[in-house]
Order: sequence, then C-alpha cells, then structure tokens
Amino acid sequence: MKMSVPVLFLIPTLIWGSTWLGITFQLGVVAPEVSVCYRFALASLALAAWCMVTGRSLRFSARNHAFLAALGVLMMGFNYIWIYRAEQIITSGLVAVLFSTLVFMSPVAMRLAFGTPLRVRTFVAATFGVTGVALLFLPELDQARKGGAVAYGIGLTLAATASAAVGNLLALRNHRAGFPTLPATVWGLAYGSLLAGTVATLQGVPWTFDARLPYILSLAYLALFGSVIAFGVYFTLLNRVGAGPAAYTTVSTPVIAMLLSTIFEGYRWSWVPVLGVVLAAFGNWLALRPSAKIMAKADSITGA
Repeated sequence: MKMSVPVLFLIPTLIWGSTWLGITFQLGVVAPEVSVCYRFALASLALAAWCMVTGRSLRFSARNHAFLAALGVLMMGFNYIWIYRAEQIITSGLVAVLFSTLVFMSPVAMRLAFGTPLRVRTFVAATFGVTGVALLFLPELDQARKGGAVAYGIGLTLAATASAAVGNLLALRNHRAGFPTLPATVWGLAYGSLLAGTVATLQGVPWTFDARLPYILSLAYLALFGSVIAFGVYFTLLNRVGAGPAAYTTVSTPVIAMLLSTIFEGYRWSWVPVLGVVLAAFGNWLALRPSAKIMAKADSITGA
C-alpha cells in the first residue's frame, strides 16, 4: 500500500518527537559517541535482516559505497555526534531552534545542487516554522542568552544542521541513481555507526555499556523505531517531495517532544508556547500543502 505524503511526514515526526525523551535515558553511564555507535549498529543489523528475509539485495558497487558512506557519515554520523555534544553545552531548546533552520538550508542546498527553484512561499513557511519553534522554547532561549559562552554549542548545532542538509542531498542523489531505499539505509546506518565508533576510539572514550533496563529499552526503541522505521519512511518522503518540504520534520518534531513532556515531565503551557505551536503548524501546512496537492494529482493520473 502506497502511503500518502501526510502519512509519510507524520510517522518520522511522531517517532523523532518521542526520541527526545528516549535519548534522556541514554545519557550518563555511556559516552554519547558510544551510544550513537550502538544505536546505529543495532539498527543496521535489524534492517539488514529484514532486507534478507524480504529478498532485497544489499550489494552495491565500490563506487556506490562511497556515496553510501558519505550519506552515513553526514546524516547518521557527524549530525548526531555534534547534536549530542551540543546538548551537553547549551539547552535542548536552543538546539531545537537552531536545527530547525534546516528548513532554510535545504531549499538553498537544493538550488545549488540540483537547480531547484527557490519559492517565496518556502521561505515564508520557514519563517513561520522557525519562529514557532523559537516561541515554544522562549524561556530556554532566554536562559541561554543569560548563560556563559554558548558559541561553541551553537557552532556544533549549525554544523550538524549543515551536515544533515548535505546528507539530504546525498539521499536524493542516491535515489535518482536508482539506489533502493531500504538497502541503502542499511549501509548508511552502518557507516554512521562506524564513524561514531571511530570518533570514540580516537578520543579515548571508554567503551562501556549500561545494563539497566531503561538504557536497554531506550536503545532498542531508538534503534528500531528512531532509526530503522523513521529513516526508512523519511527517505521515502524525501524522495517524494524533496529536501525542502521534508525538512519541516525539524519544525514539527519539537512540538511533539513538548506535548510528550507535558504528559511525562509535567510541562506547563502558557500563551507564548501555544502561539509557537500554532505558527509552527501553519508553517508546516503552508510548506507541505503544494506538495500534497501535486502528489494527489499524480496519484489520480496513475490510478494509485
């Protein structure tokens, strides 16, 4: 069954919105780089097993592996390592706001790489989206402004965002070259895990494991749902609508995270974050509506 664009958008948004909470159970005993390595190694093995059971070949030429390695290093490697490190320096709210600027970076990157036209509506929607996320985390942003040096954390987050933007382009390039989505994701996850493990080793980070149930369950959730399912669906969305509209998951994800924080952590709402949710939702609607209409028209033509 072919999923619609809204469903493809909703699945990774809901999952990645919940992984914010899941990651909190990963911090403490095990170094972030090691946890990232464990997460993507487990995800790669699980998805590889699924591909084998369903008869999907995992073979790629040496040249194609170079593109898969680049995808893994940028999208699953440096992206996650830098985000984890940034959250050790600055508030998660500031990280969320900065990372949501992917909605600006992606259209520009698409223009430079593929000549995709830049549309006014795209940047209007991006402005609404990022403003909404900023209002959602306004207290944390004010706290970060009053804190000490945060330039390094900001730099790490922006570097991670740029890494994700280029990773999106590589995913699109690989799709256009005929790479099947799930087998390509297997190798992307594997190369991301390899990079995280290499960084941990070079830095002399201790290879420990937390055998407590919260760490094990959160690791399983992050690997199977936050990596295998979320990336598989996200790359499908990316191939359908392009990097620009797909990047709006970074606007919706913090909203889901705050809703879950309300349930599990007792977050209290005021009119400012509510306005932020409204603006973020409007930005998403404005960005995705054209793509959804185009896909609906295409489906009607093909009889899908």
